[in-house]
Amino acid sequence: MRRSEVRFLTWEQVDLQKGVIILNTTKNGERRRVAVRGWRWTFCASTAKVRRIDTNFVFPGHKTARTGQPFDVDHFWDLAVKEIGLKDFHFHDVRHTTASYLAMSGASLLEIAEVLGHKTLQMVKRYSHLAESHTASVVERMNQKIFG
Repeated sequence: MRRSEVRFLTWEQVDLQKGVIILNTTKNGERRRVAVRGWRWTFCASTAKVRRIDTNFVFPGHKTARTGQPFDVDHFWDLAVKEIGLKDFHFHDVRHTTASYLAMSGASLLEIAEVLGHKTLQMVKRYSHLAESHTASVVERMNQKIFG
């Protein structure tokens, strides 16, 4: 999900029964469903049990009741990136990483487009950068199938 989609996520958008988040307003104007599995589902389910009653945001900030704004991730993202020692790494880079890992896991371009909410395969190609070692292994598998 994009940073703004995460930041402004409300409990009305979270369907724990089906394990999905429903994004009605997205950057490309299309409605999108995001699968919630594994530790993300566990997090949402446990957070839903103890959520704040003064706001419908999934990620409220300590000033949300006063300002009406959700948690501002930027400050803490910057601290985490600095602590880890990453250079020039932004929240949006996680989308590129996700696309690349999906591609290396065998997801088709159509599946990656669906996960990321892209309308065109051209956009998916911009996001799904494959690791050199992965592309080399693809060529090796092809050689094995053809030449034995």
